[in-house]
Amino acid sequence: MTSHIDLPQGSAPLIVPGRPTRVSRRNFLRGVGAGGAALAGSSLLAACGTSGTSNTPAAEVPDLSDTDKTLIISNWTLYIDRKKDASGERVYPTIQKFEADSGVAVTYTEDVNDNESFFSKVQPQLQAGRPCGRDMFMLTDWMASKMIRLGWLQKINYDNVPNAANIIDALKTPSFDPNREYSVPWQSGQTAIGVNRDVYSGEITSVLDLFTNPDLKGRVTVLTEMRDTMGLVMLAQGADPATFGDAEWDAALAVLQDAVDSGQIRGFTGNEYAEGLAKGDIAACIAWSGDVIQLIFGKDNVELILPEAGSMLWSDNMLIPVGAEHKKNAELWMDWYMQPEIAAELAAWVNYICPVEGGQEAMAKIDKSLVNNSLIFPTADDLANTAIFRGLSEDEDTRYTEQFQALYT
Repeated sequence: MTSHIDLPQGSAPLIVPGRPTRVSRRNFLRGVGAGGAALAGSSLLAACGTSGTSNTPAAEVPDLSDTDKTLIISNWTLYIDRKKDASGERVYPTIQKFEADSGVAVTYTEDVNDNESFFSKVQPQLQAGRPCGRDMFMLTDWMASKMIRLGWLQKINYDNVPNAANIIDALKTPSFDPNREYSVPWQSGQTAIGVNRDVYSGEITSVLDLFTNPDLKGRVTVLTEMRDTMGLVMLAQGADPATFGDAEWDAALAVLQDAVDSGQIRGFTGNEYAEGLAKGDIAACIAWSGDVIQLIFGKDNVELILPEAGSMLWSDNMLIPVGAEHKKNAELWMDWYMQPEIAAELAAWVNYICPVEGGQEAMAKIDKSLVNNSLIFPTADDLANTAIFRGLSEDEDTRYTEQFQALYT
């Protein structure tokens, strides 16, 4: 049965009885307006893949964590709880708690604008076997897979991360890192179908409906993120994005090519589709669940549909690069944010899927209005009907990316 998720009505309250005022990420974006929201949101999502590159093994760097209580982190914009203190300075409450609990001083920088550009920042150092000046960064599954393949990430010492046992079942064994040797999820999201019911009231049960229904011709958009768009099409065709081969890839590509050639698809977008969907310029599209809750702001005419064949599940992951000088401190950070209470506090602000078991129960003490929000806490049935795109070889990465981008360039 197709799942339909209606957008939450309005935003979460700024003031919750019995606790201090909390400004959520969604309310922050409301404050900067739809244009600002789209701009901020664009840096939170994956870009298209790149081809592989050669790698020089990194020189062994001693871990200074026991004597140097510092930690340097790069993350996406607006991807952690924040507020202004009494002096008007920006502060990060959960980071402050981590620093107090661990004694580790954190340098936190929001300089991951997209996977591609961040890869370019660290590539010269990591490719040459030198430290990149960071102890941890957060990147999307496919880029994590690429860095694992290149040998640029360190294995995690789970003696320092016992709370990793709290990773939700759907994210415990992704194909790109099946034993989670190199990655721990930071936040997650689903890729599904967004529909504006003011302009299209018909039934949609499959992403293939977007490409065949004449009533939607010229009013459909799909994502430039190859893994999300191609993954949904492959699911609709009965293929598994976690295990597919060239034949399944070619069949999905042909469907998109036909839809482009016929004019059924209006365009390929990043998350700028959100404004068009809310206004009705776009009738239906492939959409990210995070945009639904963060960028559309309670438009009751918009619906997120989880296709019968399944939706794509993705994560941005905590990763420790080779050459990091504070590996243990990074692992302590991972452990801290895998606590249900801390994970819930983070989820209450960013509004993405909480990757931590017990986070939903902990949310009841933080914001009861979010406890049953299925965009943050999908049901077990919803998560069971998701797929994670598999890691690609260097040749596949190059070939598939070129073929996909040829659809719109």
